[in-house]
Amino acid sequence: MLKLRVIVIITVYAILVALASLWMAKQSYSWFPPEAAAEAKLQDDLFSLFTGLGTFIYLGVIGPFLYSLVFHRASKYDMSDGPPIEGNTWLEIIWTAVPLVLVLTLSFVSYRTYAKMAVRGPMELVHLHMPQMMQPAYAEPFDSTPQQEIQNALETAPIEQIDVTAKQWAWVFHYPKQDITSTELHVPVNRRVRFTLRSEDVLHGFYIPAFRLKQDVVPDREIDFELTPVKTGTYRLRDSMFSGTYFAANQADVVVQSFNEYQQWLADAAAKSPTPAFNQAAFEYSQANEQEGATKGNVTVRGWDTIPPAPPPVVNYVPKHYR
Repeated sequence: MLKLRVIVIITVYAILVALASLWMAKQSYSWFPPEAAAEAKLQDDLFSLFTGLGTFIYLGVIGPFLYSLVFHRASKYDMSDGPPIEGNTWLEIIWTAVPLVLVLTLSFVSYRTYAKMAVRGPMELVHLHMPQMMQPAYAEPFDSTPQQEIQNALETAPIEQIDVTAKQWAWVFHYPKQDITSTELHVPVNRRVRFTLRSEDVLHGFYIPAFRLKQDVVPDREIDFELTPVKTGTYRLRDSMFSGTYFAANQADVVVQSFNEYQQWLADAAAKSPTPAFNQAAFEYSQANEQEGATKGNVTVRGWDTIPPAPPPVVNYVPKHYR
């Protein structure tokens, strides 16, 4: 009777832990920015899997631990030795084999996910040519966009080419077909986009959190990088590498818009004459220099010396809030 009771308790607890793990895995999707790219769905599914398994393992360990701590601890004045329990061969095999299989499985799933996303790192020493069309993301949409619609867009959409130049500290986007430049990145929704990434000075990190993809930009290398935006809106591009004093200011807006709006934006930008764009790093540097000049001979308010930022880029399109 006691053995049956133990089996029932363990079974009920295992079911509750499994339900809690599934709930936590579902909740993990809300911890990130919107899934604005097809590749983001793959990344979020992988993270959800790790979150669910991590929750299951944690509760599976902490539950028996707390139960033993409360109900099986020695009495206050019990100084006797514990029972002479010998090892159990099958138990040792199980707790060795299960983690091994689990780690190998998660490694395989992670490898497959990143292979589909085709993320490249800074160790690539040749010009990287990505496949004309990478595998589409098959994860369930987090938003209301039908999965079949996203899959069809991935399989049939033409590639848009955009050249990206990173420097200390600015992003410059060049659209070669129209020969226009901008400090704000515009991309069409549900269309495959290929970026050719270049750096004029040091390592930079091309990272858009809503897309879940990051690519190191390496000096003296050209790296091709593809993704498919699937959700309209305005997102943020950040420099994920420490590229110097003002690297935190090296940001840009990313506008995902319908194809017609994208075409109209290209036409409007092509009709404008190139002008210097506002640059946050150059602005902060000049303000610091002015402040140092005003206090020269007294207390210096400047911190560590830094290299001067590159001159503000001259582009066709300057974002409205900087005009």
